[in-house]
Amino acid sequence: MRQDCVALDSGDELSALRERFAVPDGVIYLDGNSLGALPRHVPARLREVVDGEWGNGLIRSWNDAGWIDAPRRTGARIARLIGATAAEVVVADSTSVNLFKLLVAALRLNPGRNVILTQHGNFPTDLYVAQGVAELLGAELRRAGPNHDAVLAALDDRVGVLALSHVDYRTGLINPMRRFNAAAHAAGALTLWDLCHSAGAIDVELDDAEADFAVGCGYKYLNGGPGAPAFAFVARRHHDRFRQPIAGWFGHAQPFAFADDYTPASGIDRVQCGTPPMLSLLALESALDAFDGVDLAALRRKSRALGDLFIRLVDETLGPFGFAVASPRDGQVRGSQVSLTHPQGHAVMQALIERGIIGDFRAPDILRFGFAPLYVRFVDVFDAVEAIGEIMGSGEWSQPRFLVRKAVT
Repeated sequence: MRQDCVALDSGDELSALRERFAVPDGVIYLDGNSLGALPRHVPARLREVVDGEWGNGLIRSWNDAGWIDAPRRTGARIARLIGATAAEVVVADSTSVNLFKLLVAALRLNPGRNVILTQHGNFPTDLYVAQGVAELLGAELRRAGPNHDAVLAALDDRVGVLALSHVDYRTGLINPMRRFNAAAHAAGALTLWDLCHSAGAIDVELDDAEADFAVGCGYKYLNGGPGAPAFAFVARRHHDRFRQPIAGWFGHAQPFAFADDYTPASGIDRVQCGTPPMLSLLALESALDAFDGVDLAALRRKSRALGDLFIRLVDETLGPFGFAVASPRDGQVRGSQVSLTHPQGHAVMQALIERGIIGDFRAPDILRFGFAPLYVRFVDVFDAVEAIGEIMGSGEWSQPRFLVRKAVT
């Protein structure tokens, strides 16, 4: 069976892309849904930025090296990956900050509607930010679901914005963007999508699906590095009326006029706020080179195939050990991850990590395995499932050091 996976890798149209990444020898990296692997060319680019553009160019590099245009330039490259136009995406701040800005903006665009509708079990940051916005504006945060019909049933004439994750961070279930957008618009609400677990791994069509707003991080499948800046999408039809609440100077129409009063920039630029973090932003911009020439349809086909293989191998070999598949078995509605549940999930994951097979754990009992199609191989999937069987069969997971919870799981 392992040879079958080797053969799949030999015939994989994306197999050569793995060489674009510095995956350590002996490591099977299945956590790109938390932190993407390092693209090989990024360190050299950062040395160039630090030594040349910062070290020699100094402040001149805002003009001479094009730093001032980097938020829009990088946003335009991400736009291709999420089905948007270059004029609708900008890189700025963090996912949490962008969520805050866009939630407030959406409610401002829908006066008289004071409900933020979301799902039970949405990513905690999304819920926490929505709670803060509701408290600040005197609005209501309404949680529905988690199933799709329950969310749709909660749409009424008080809902100003429907805020959802495109891919569930625990199970990988894809929310049907087109269906939710249509229903929200029919009810008079706007939509805001969190793309953190989809951008760069699965197909996203923001414009075709008529999304209003979206956010996403740069450090998961986009491989921009730990804490990489996030991106924001605002549909072009909202650009003239869109007003975000953090009126910083980089969102001003003329930031270097230094006027006392705020006048928002035109278009997507008004999403910006403070001075962009140039080192991390340029690292993200460079990391996006890994997607150059990549057929996004082929990327999604491989994403689904890796997940399908993982589930099949789990079914065939891990049945006696008490694992259950928490992710959808239908690859069409599953993101680029598969989650398993097990009562000793944390310890099992720690034992895997010690072997160099890196996934992650989410409380209370979920082992997550992310399949970044640019660098994960079919043989990696086989070896990972085989290792899980060995750890369970030998009782290796029960060693005391694997039972200790670290700060980051």
